Amino acid sequence: MNNDTTEVLAGAPYDDVAGDPGDEEAAVKPVVAVVGRPNVGKSSLVNRVIGRREAVVEDVPGVTRDRVAYDASWRGREFTLVDTGGWETSASGLAAMVARQAEYAAMTADVVLFVVDATTGTTDADAAVVRVLRRSHKPVVLAANKVDGGPQDPNAMELWSLGIGEPHPVSALHGRGSGDLLDAVFDALPVEAPRESLEEEPGGPRRVALLGRPNVGKSSLLNRLAGEDRVVVDPVAGTTRDAVDELVELGGITWKFIDTAGIRRRFRNLQGADYYATMRTGTALERAEVAVVLLDVSEPLAEQDIRIVEQVVESGRALVLACNKWDLLDEERRYYLEKEFDRQLSRVSWAPRVNISAATGRRIDRLVPAIQTGLANWDARISTGRLNGWLKELVAATPPPVRGGKQPKILFATQADTRPPQFVLFTTGFLEDNYRRFIERRLREDFGFEGTPIKLRMRIREKKGAKAAKGSPRASRKR
Repeated sequence: MNNDTTEVLAGAPYDDVAGDPGDEEAAVKPVVAVVGRPNVGKSSLVNRVIGRREAVVEDVPGVTRDRVAYDASWRGREFTLVDTGGWETSASGLAAMVARQAEYAAMTADVVLFVVDATTGTTDADAAVVRVLRRSHKPVVLAANKVDGGPQDPNAMELWSLGIGEPHPVSALHGRGSGDLLDAVFDALPVEAPRESLEEEPGGPRRVALLGRPNVGKSSLLNRLAGEDRVVVDPVAGTTRDAVDELVELGGITWKFIDTAGIRRRFRNLQGADYYATMRTGTALERAEVAVVLLDVSEPLAEQDIRIVEQVVESGRALVLACNKWDLLDEERRYYLEKEFDRQLSRVSWAPRVNISAATGRRIDRLVPAIQTGLANWDARISTGRLNGWLKELVAATPPPVRGGKQPKILFATQADTRPPQFVLFTTGFLEDNYRRFIERRLREDFGFEGTPIKLRMRIREKKGAKAAKGSPRASRKR
């Protein structure tokens, strides 16, 4: 695994432009919670409203398990659409935790979009949810889903019996009636959303992706950091299927944590909801600035663990390794764990390691300083003068090895970009891999860069007239 990237750009002009990705401050928008019992088409309706297949959909109940927020707009009004898992008041186990998330979403929303399957009519489960919604005193818009044609309209009209207002016939699959439904949602939105939001830093909160293979404790860690059950946790691997964004305030700073589905070993063999969940995990990493990779250190490091770390490094994101379930380790396991790190993760020895227990909260307070260190170094820049002064001393003490009978020279160096730090070396010849790794190691020793990958590139300068001489008629005759 390489933790640096080297590009050879012979004769190319220097046109790198350093730039930081812009972040727009999130405005406080009204929230619409989409609730209903399992498999009534909530996620399909969410996809219809936002105009793209973002929410995971599969024709089995229980695919959505957490509260997942999406940006949406209608008639020029922006709002946040929250997809939820199936809500059954009499559920137990994992289904009960999913239902609690749905109820929490409804209680904290400005408008509730209650989705009912018109083809089955009203059920006892629907009536039980209605009783809870009445107690919330929130505006409720009733969506009679799966009404694909005129003959099915009478089925929708039967839903008047729920006693929460007019049912709006809609087909999430085909889009029929979705405009009228959104008009009803629009009319129910408050003029000014009376919701409080956490203060955000200029440019928005820093974005942290929680990554790891299934069942290593990502959702447990997020709930521990938030101080409440924000996402569903269950011993069954693969509970989380969507990337869940949560704003969490820690130490007076607001962070945006992105809980993700576990990355599985064989992506090509995945089907249905797990396939789309893995795709969204990659997207979550692209949106993040720093990745916290959780490792279940009570077990030997797995191939998936190494591959996830490699994926983070290749993406150029800052990296923190969170060794979870540390409280379960005895002295023997700790000894062998260090051997595994030396053997399998030596290339990312620069990444901060935090030994934690998401279940008990052990050393959770050390995680944020490690994240801050990684982000600070991810943003770090070395001035050109300081960099070249340092490089001159380095090369004088340890010059590049001879290659092809000639010793390449490093003429000049500059830091072309940050996020992550990227350096360009202008040389007269190719630098061997070992020497580039030596430069990176010394950069880390002398300037820090803990928690961030470093990218090194070379630009090999050809001798003046060499290119023209190669193709000249005189040169051809001499050969």
